[in-house]
Amino acid sequence: MALSSQTGRRDRRLALVAAGVTVVLWASAFVSIRSAGTAYSPGALALGRLLAGTLVLGAISLVRREGWPPRAAWPGIVWSGVLWFGLYMVALNWAEREVDAGTAAMVVNVGPILIALFAGRLLGEGLPRPLLAGMVVSFAGAAVVGLSMSGASTSGTGQASVLGVLLCLLAAAAYAAGVVAQKPALRHAGALQVTTFGCLIGAVACLPFAGVLVSEAARAPLAATANMIYLGVFPTALAFTTWAYALARTTAGRMGATTYVVPALVVLMSWLALGEVPGLLALAGGALCLAGVAVSRRRPPAPRPA
Repeated sequence: MALSSQTGRRDRRLALVAAGVTVVLWASAFVSIRSAGTAYSPGALALGRLLAGTLVLGAISLVRREGWPPRAAWPGIVWSGVLWFGLYMVALNWAEREVDAGTAAMVVNVGPILIALFAGRLLGEGLPRPLLAGMVVSFAGAAVVGLSMSGASTSGTGQASVLGVLLCLLAAAAYAAGVVAQKPALRHAGALQVTTFGCLIGAVACLPFAGVLVSEAARAPLAATANMIYLGVFPTALAFTTWAYALARTTAGRMGATTYVVPALVVLMSWLALGEVPGLLALAGGALCLAGVAVSRRRPPAPRPA
């Protein structure tokens, strides 16, 4: 019994570390998307990123002899591949051309709320009070971060187009649906298998952009192509695998709430990499995001024995 308890605590710690790796790399993706998006259109950037990710994941899977996922895992892999790896990435790349970073961070962070609602309804996870409370606090923090950054758009106007906001909502919905579809697949296949074949499915879904990718790659600067490859290797191949590892060991709602840290990390990375000193409002929003995640990950108290 003691050994089982220790194993459970170790798994929870490893899942927390894996989730931390994921959110750091996903936060860095916002910077790379901005850089690569100057030379690559949304569909071509998504395809190039997914091809790079598939090559890395495929090579690792061959070395580890992972093999094909069981038949029961394929529905979740296909749906998550099309919705999350495919539609989400195209929509997000397009959205970041239309809205400033603050608006994108604020609107896309509707996703964790949708994950909790979908998972509670479709996966029977329920909506524990700590999760609901943490979601409210973190969403408030994400909104504060978004408002604080709304004046730092690429155009300098801080304005968001209706199209851009709709694309952010589409990305959030695709992200949430993909996570909820992926969770059942992880009951039948390993994290690496689910991520590898999900990435492959996403790349196949984006193949209509192959011609555009080839033509844009021929004239793109090296920095933009390097950022596209970085997106495929780290925020996709590595971060999606660590995400799947952590998701297999906790609920979809709790994992979704963890991603509220991303806007806070984006502020920090912009500060360190671009010299953009965050204001007090941004720092307060980041603190709220972190506090909300801490609240959401609290385990409800065990019922007292009669």
